[in-house]
Amino acid sequence: MVALRGRCPRCGQGKLFDGLLALRPRCPVCDLDFRGADAGDGAPVGVMFVLGPILVILAFWMEFRFDPPIWVYAVVLIGVSLPVAVLLIRLIKASLLGIQYRYRASEMER
Repeated sequence: MVALRGRCPRCGQGKLFDGLLALRPRCPVCDLDFRGADAGDGAPVGVMFVLGPILVILAFWMEFRFDPPIWVYAVVLIGVSLPVAVLLIRLIKASLLGIQYRYRASEMER
């Protein structure tokens, strides 16, 4: 549940993100060091595997249902993909950090 809110996995109070996608170096409440955690490419790859097929299905649906001009695809698909991708990356990144804290807590507290 703390991953959905973007909170610290230890205390559940401190904010996890410093800005849109950047992790804070430490929790401002319990002082947990987030530098030992590494989400790597897990979040972007997960978003590509989830969001990619959804966007392709949406493009096919738009083509066969409405047959719009090409610029409509760009507006709609970019307008849908960017906010959804950012939200999914935040969620997956916070989830991966929480999983790392739970199973490798000693490495995160260096």
